[in-house]
Parts: sequence; structure tokens; C-alpha cells
Amino acid sequence: MTAALRLALERGLDNVRVEDIAAEAGVSPRTYNNYFSSKYEAITARHTDRVRASVAALRARPAGEPFWDALTEAMVQPWARHAGTTDQAPPPELLAGIRMLSEEPALRAESLKVAFAADGELAAAIAERVGADPARDLYPSLVAVTVTAAVQAGVAHWLRADPPVPLVPVLRDCLRALATGLPAPTE
Repeated sequence: MTAALRLALERGLDNVRVEDIAAEAGVSPRTYNNYFSSKYEAITARHTDRVRASVAALRARPAGEPFWDALTEAMVQPWARHAGTTDQAPPPELLAGIRMLSEEPALRAESLKVAFAADGELAAAIAERVGADPARDLYPSLVAVTVTAAVQAGVAHWLRADPPVPLVPVLRDCLRALATGLPAPTE
């Protein structure tokens, strides 16, 4: 868990300042400001990393792998690393952190900003994968925003599950359902 998120959970979001995060991370406020424009950006940094990791993972998948299999694995991989793949309940601090990101309006807005910014990167990776032109073809952008929404829906379901359930199977179910409605283009 990042220093920024840990402090927000311990003190409450309104009681955390940029200076506190910088001190906790062992850097000066000036150095902090070279990387983050706000405390909200710092708190959501792990989400940004997951989105970018999904794009990199899609580009790294084997060329012969079916499109939806490759996309599902790429989207699940960063969450599996973060939330685990076992059937055990997730650690309470992990749930608390992700709940904060999804429930606090300022953090939710920052997370959506990250998701929207990354949709272009994901669309470009999808276009490469299916041989489409992202500037001309709608398919890569449509898949990117839809997959992002499916992952968000899966995480929201996971957070509400009582008793807790493992995240990876939920994400796979979401993406499998999506894949049946958006098959890869054939040309």
C-alpha cells in the first residue's frame, strides 16, 4: 500500500497534506511535486500503475493467443498481483484502501480521470492486437472503454460481496460475459 493511501486510511482523507505524504515517503515536498500534482493523484497512483500494467501486459501476450483470452489475462494480471489469486478473503486493509478509492468523491474522480486517460493507451494496444487503425476504426476504443467499465463493475461487486470473494474469478466472469457480446473483428 502506498504511503499516501496508508495515511489517508489512518487519518482520513481531509487530514492528509502533501507535506505529510512526502515525509512518509522520505522525499521533499518539491520532489513529491515532480511526480504528483495533488494528494489525490498520489493516493490513486497504484490504480494508475495497474492500468498501465494492463496495457503493457496486452502488448506482451503471445501473438497467436486468441484476442479475448489475451485481453482478459492482461486486464486480470495487475489485479491478481495486487489482490491475489487464492480463494482466501482479501486482507481488510486492501479492501479498505480500494473502498476509499471507490467511495470518496475526489478519489473516485481521480480514478476515473486515470481510467479515461488510459483508455487511449488501451485502445492503441487493442488496435495493434487486432490490426485496426485507432484513428479510423471504432472497435479498439469501444472495447477499451467497455473493458474498463467491466473491470470497474467487477471490482465494485467484489467490494460489496458478503462474505468476501476472490477478485480474479469475478473479473474473469465479467470479461468472459463481455467477450461473448463483442467478438474480435474478422477480416
